[in-house]
Amino acid sequence: MLRRRREDPGSPPAPAAAAAASTQQPLASLVVEALDHGVVVVDRDERAVLVNPAARAMDILDVDKLAFPALLSIARKALDTGEHVTDTIDLPIDRLGREPIALAVTAVPLPGTDERASGVCLLLADVSEQRRLEAVRRDFVANVSHELKTPVGALTLLAEAIQDAADEPAMVARFAARIQHEGSRLARLVGELMELSRVQGADPMPGAAEVDVRSIVAEAVERTRLAAEQASISVSYACPRNLRVRGNEAQLASAVANLVENAIAYSGSGTRVAVTAAGASDDESRPVVDISVTDQGIGIAEAERDRIFERFYRVDPARSRATGGTGLGLAIVKNIATNHLGAVSVWSAVGSGSTFTIRLPRVHSDRSSSEPTDEPSEPAVSVPATSVEEE
Repeated sequence: MLRRRREDPGSPPAPAAAAAASTQQPLASLVVEALDHGVVVVDRDERAVLVNPAARAMDILDVDKLAFPALLSIARKALDTGEHVTDTIDLPIDRLGREPIALAVTAVPLPGTDERASGVCLLLADVSEQRRLEAVRRDFVANVSHELKTPVGALTLLAEAIQDAADEPAMVARFAARIQHEGSRLARLVGELMELSRVQGADPMPGAAEVDVRSIVAEAVERTRLAAEQASISVSYACPRNLRVRGNEAQLASAVANLVENAIAYSGSGTRVAVTAAGASDDESRPVVDISVTDQGIGIAEAERDRIFERFYRVDPARSRATGGTGLGLAIVKNIATNHLGAVSVWSAVGSGSTFTIRLPRVHSDRSSSEPTDEPSEPAVSVPATSVEEE
């Protein structure tokens, strides 16, 4: 008499178990397809038998073969050893204009019918952005160290010089003035580093509210009044009364003031800097506000224009040292504009001057809608040198 096999009361009946197993494969495929990481399954013949969309986007296959020896080497090692292999590799992808990418690769052997693996599953994570951020962080620390080293070293030498010239009042006064200059330079560098840290922080636009553009421009021009007078440069501004944007008023005024200070620093005595604001439309016909700062300075060569918004980059290092420039002003402007869902651009011609423009989304509030649209500015007024006036 045959004995019936006892079944586990907790397990589903055989037909139910088969049905559950039949659904596991499509569910697994859906999960693999939806992963952000790349997944490639390679068989013993080194052919890719499964590739998810994320892996296809990495452009690592040549038909059904791995296109890069470094990837193939990791797959072979996992197949030969039967163990997990983890590595990070750089792939020089230059097809279709693509930049090189860095991949964190984990190779997992797949069980086979014998002692050998039937294939290997490659899990791929694109770590290019992390690599880029690490490089930026290293460069930033190196640049900050270098920039701080210069004024700190100068202060040390000047303090020693004062000690040696203790009996010469004229020399002491001269060195003391230099200490004051280097101290101001150091304070400005630290202040701009703190400002850059704030605009790149977790809350880059605190206290956002509707802001009157006219008040932003007026505040920025007022901040630069003394620098303009000392350089014998006239600064004028023109702005309709009904332009409004959403953001942090202090940050926006700081961005415009940075542009005006830059214009003053790179312009000659007796020239003019003009700040204007106007309503416009972007490429998608959305209302925007353009705040432009135009100078009659030395201009910027075409080769330099793509780099001027980089941190610590200076078009004219000698002039920056003379004026106390840190090379952070335009980087701060770019971050502030980006945080406000806008952008900053530049037009320039060597010897003819430059125009920097901050473009921001325009806000139409109840207050502004009751006023005339794009109220015309007053006629331009001739502004004497060493003054800051409204047009």
